[in-house]
Amino acid sequence: MTRTPLRFGKFASASALALALAAPLSLAPIFASPAHAFFGGFGRIVYDPRNHAENILSAARAMEQINNQITQLQNEAQMLINQASNLASLPYSALQTLQQNVDQTRQLLSQAQNIAFDVNQIDQIFQQDYANIPMAAPEAQLLADARSRWENTVGGLQDALRVQAGVVGNIDNQRAELSALVGQSQSAVGALQATQAGNQLLALQSQQIADLVAVTAANGRATALVEAERAAAAEQGRVQRERFLTPGAGYQPGNAQMFNN
Repeated sequence: MTRTPLRFGKFASASALALALAAPLSLAPIFASPAHAFFGGFGRIVYDPRNHAENILSAARAMEQINNQITQLQNEAQMLINQASNLASLPYSALQTLQQNVDQTRQLLSQAQNIAFDVNQIDQIFQQDYANIPMAAPEAQLLADARSRWENTVGGLQDALRVQAGVVGNIDNQRAELSALVGQSQSAVGALQATQAGNQLLALQSQQIADLVAVTAANGRATALVEAERAAAAEQGRVQRERFLTPGAGYQPGNAQMFNN
């Protein structure tokens, strides 16, 4: 039988079309098996649509798995970014300003006049000027001791006022640091920055408490000196009254000369 060129052209066109449809499937490594095809009579290609559909479904499933893996990798990358943010340190520190405020208050307390905040010195001065007032002390000594106690009281009141003024002067710095730390806490990018901002806010609160303790101590010292002076004055008055009322040698007559001649 003689083959006409026209039939051969149709068969060639069908073969080319089948190969074009099967080419993408043969290039993908994710297919389980290529579409089955067999050559019929006269070299004609028979296409199996069922097998081709199964290959497309396998390719879709493989693509879905790849997409899931990509999503998982993206989630892991985001988790690493979040962990890095949580480990980022706070770029702001109020420690130096807080330490300066505390040092200023401590310096004011260390400048206490006459009687400092020292246990040994307090015991020594109270034993000397406040505790015992001897009956035989001369009037000049009693007067000098009373003036020393008055100076201690006035110095304590002045020291209390100076500490109060220093603490009030720290308020502006504390307000600025409070505003800065709250801003840093609200804009924190991770847990570590938020924690460090919170710790510095606690340090600021501790510094404010230290100022309150200093004011309380200075005021208490001034009040104690006032009461100690009052108690010593009462004791000195009692001693002088007893000395005045104690019977003496009485009147002793003597020679008196009223005129030169």
